[in-house]
Amino acid sequence: MKAPLPSLAAILALAAAAALGAEPGPRLVPAGDSRFEYRGRLDTRDPSGPVLIWEDSAVAVDFGGNHLELDLGPAEGDNFLDVRVDDGTWVAQVPASRASRFTCPLPLAAGRHHLEIHKRNEASAGTLQFRGIWIGDKEAAFRPVGARPALRLEFYGDSITAGACDEDGTEDQWETRRTHNAELGYASVVGRTFRADWRNQSVSGIGIVTGWTNVVAKQTWDRLYPKADSPAADLGLWTPDVVLVNLGDNDADYPKAHKLPFPDGFGARYTDYILGIRRAYPRAEIVMLLGGMDSGVHSAPLNAEWSGAVARLEAADPRMHHLLFNHWTYTHPRVPDHAALAAELTAWLKVQPFMKPFTDDAR
Repeated sequence: MKAPLPSLAAILALAAAAALGAEPGPRLVPAGDSRFEYRGRLDTRDPSGPVLIWEDSAVAVDFGGNHLELDLGPAEGDNFLDVRVDDGTWVAQVPASRASRFTCPLPLAAGRHHLEIHKRNEASAGTLQFRGIWIGDKEAAFRPVGARPALRLEFYGDSITAGACDEDGTEDQWETRRTHNAELGYASVVGRTFRADWRNQSVSGIGIVTGWTNVVAKQTWDRLYPKADSPAADLGLWTPDVVLVNLGDNDADYPKAHKLPFPDGFGARYTDYILGIRRAYPRAEIVMLLGGMDSGVHSAPLNAEWSGAVARLEAADPRMHHLLFNHWTYTHPRVPDHAALAAELTAWLKVQPFMKPFTDDAR
């Protein structure tokens, strides 16, 4: 005689018992959790996760346990992340896709860990959405320990300030952005030196009048993305104490490469650009930089136009300042060159009266 088949209720009871005895899986800490700290001009229109756009945008959080996965949403272009857990770092290449998850390859012991995610590449190379992290089911996330930065720095520039090619060898290469690491560029070095909250909105090839891009600086500086048709950024959400602008190299380099004269109207267009920043940030100190590469340092027309515009702006506004870099290179600056540029800028900033409230925090 055959044994009777188990009832549906018995099957459900067995399944529930098995589930109770199963190992719990990881759980998601969503990107909107208040324990995450973000840096950078982000696209937050999708509540499920911010889009990391600009170079050296960053995410930080503390978490417990020995399990960590990154949960990423749509990614476009060529994206690389420096993912740092405590003292270990790995470089994650994020493919262009609708979504992806990365398991941390670093060994993790039990206990509390500090996670930082830095976007290496500039916005014009690629963007990606951050959706959160997966940690052990019984583990917790924590807000990172430490005081919030007092100083806010905002950088605008071209490939020099973006950190393009800074980890390349003797030749610049653009086939992959893996060796373009904004975190080691002079802007980020200066930001870390002053323990600041900084942002970097720089675009390789961009100029004031002309350059190697299909947009100029005035079309992108106040946008979410480096496109003329991008939605405008809400500049009221984050206000810098100091804005630093390093533009002009491509206005000299592009026409030189095409045997064209230096563009007419550079001084007037540069002035208009700087005054647009002033209108957006009426109380910020504005530092006008020039240099870092041969094309800017050794262009007589650029130096004449830039110097004239700077003199007029400074005469009319005591919160306008300038610095011409001494260090320069024929190729894009490499990591040691960025260290030299950062040292120049740091030394200059430390003796400026407007930096006095912040210099006690500088190393």
